[in-house]
Amino acid sequence: MSNTLNNQTVEWNRINWRKLEVAVYKLQKRIFQASLRGDTSSVRRLQKTLMRSWSGKALSVRKITQDNQGKKTAGVDGIKSLTPKARQNLVLSLNINNKVSATRRVWIPKSNGDKRPLGIPTMHDRATQALAKLALEPEWEAKFEPNSYGFRPGRSAHDAIGAIFIAINQKSKWVLDADISKCFDKINHEELLKKINTFPTMRRLIKAWLKSGVMDDGQFFETNEGSPQGGVISPLLANIALHRVEQLVIDYTRKLKGNKRGNQSSISLIRYADDFVILANNETQINEMRELVRNWLAQMGLELSPSKTKIVHTLFNPQWSEDEKFENCKDAGFDFLGFNVRQYEVDDHHSGKSTKKKLLGFKTLIKPSKKAIKKHYDAIAEIIDAHKSAPQAALIAKLNPIIRGWVNYYSTVVSKETFSTLDHLVYQKLSRWANRRHPGKSDSWVSSKYWHTVGGNNWVFSVTKDGKVAETLLDHASKKIVRHIKVKGTASPFDGNLKYWSSRRGEHPLVPTRVAKLLKEQKGKCAHCELYFREDDLIEIDHIIPKSLGGKDRYGNLQALHRHCHDSKTANDIRASRLGEVTPAEDEELSVW
Repeated sequence: MSNTLNNQTVEWNRINWRKLEVAVYKLQKRIFQASLRGDTSSVRRLQKTLMRSWSGKALSVRKITQDNQGKKTAGVDGIKSLTPKARQNLVLSLNINNKVSATRRVWIPKSNGDKRPLGIPTMHDRATQALAKLALEPEWEAKFEPNSYGFRPGRSAHDAIGAIFIAINQKSKWVLDADISKCFDKINHEELLKKINTFPTMRRLIKAWLKSGVMDDGQFFETNEGSPQGGVISPLLANIALHRVEQLVIDYTRKLKGNKRGNQSSISLIRYADDFVILANNETQINEMRELVRNWLAQMGLELSPSKTKIVHTLFNPQWSEDEKFENCKDAGFDFLGFNVRQYEVDDHHSGKSTKKKLLGFKTLIKPSKKAIKKHYDAIAEIIDAHKSAPQAALIAKLNPIIRGWVNYYSTVVSKETFSTLDHLVYQKLSRWANRRHPGKSDSWVSSKYWHTVGGNNWVFSVTKDGKVAETLLDHASKKIVRHIKVKGTASPFDGNLKYWSSRRGEHPLVPTRVAKLLKEQKGKCAHCELYFREDDLIEIDHIIPKSLGGKDRYGNLQALHRHCHDSKTANDIRASRLGEVTPAEDEELSVW
């Protein structure tokens, strides 16, 4: 990059990001391939090259200052955002030998009323962690086990649920529903560093992050164990700590094959971060696996949570009598990642079939869990109660994102009945909300004011303007159920098949309909930089002709862009709309975008 330009702000915005991303991805792909073939020396050499490169440093800074959702959360340095000039200076100052600062502890409330700690690193440490992650992630993606789905690029909770369905849909299983107690807080540092087994400079850097300590309300606390949640690299470190737990299942199965028990052995372990389930044919195998897992975790300084770890059956306990089956059928099945997984005894007309078309006598159904349903409804009810005197449009604007996100998450399983039930409960809650606002009016008057006919549905909670429906509340039941296709077992975003990964991005249930349609039209590429959208890229919808210049809010005028590409285009649109009226100071402010 030229050193002749005096205005570093202009230089940052003129960086050829496409060239940088291609260069870094090529290095990551080579690291992945070298790790696959076990060429450790090549992995280390390529990692050092990436971490020393200006391209890697610049992309790391852009990631944590422009793309990340938590980019405006300050660490102990108090820095929340950076100007382009400051970003450039941060790139130049990135050095993996620099001293590491303590993290700032922030407490986040949990659903059970407790709080969990987040450790927020300084801006410099975040950028360094992002740089280290660029180098470490492709190495470990080549090593990670196929049934590990949490905190990994291109994998999701829906893939884990898909793996569970595949494991049990042909046969009922015993289940160890396990949860690791305070996983992030208890990881043994020395065992983790031994498992990472990286080159000395990287090892010193990771150890410094682990031992950096935290500042909580002005008081410093040492961190002698655990990996603080909130850091860019923390999820990767936690996955490395739990790597090879699935190997226990493989080794145990091989051992069983040497005796009669092994002839019928079919054991699976599906893990999402620190939550996992083990599925086996009999209770003996499950009990033995629990002890093996407990001993293995102890080496990493971890333990199973007694209150959250239990042994259940997907259908029922085979030892139960008919009366016991009836009384205890409520204990069958298990909850995982907000889903309830269970098998139901059914007649021949509803029974599932084996691959040989033999009736199984049961049906495997995965639904939203009761806990997730209650939490969702409580969130809706709380919003309605908090908007007793607010305009109807404001209430709809608050409720729609909550409903949309929830139905998208559960739109891949058997949720239609749940969706309809929730719509009925929400209607009752809204009916009380509306009648409370007009105590002197009849029910028919209230109904005609707040509910209108839309698309053949006579009971749509909506706002009319000039005789036309302007805003409508989303119906849960209007969401179509579409089965999620599980990711290929050993596929990785670093294997070079970007077309496969970008197409999966558009088919993911959590991707909004508009974005999914635009991704399909754009063949998975950003309309601005023309690069494939990567698995962790933030996507924003842009109006090709800005609405301020008369552009319409319709598909012909929309395009999907990276967040940083969208920021750059928006700044250019503002400059163009003001036709040269921008002063140098204002130009600097626009460049901050």
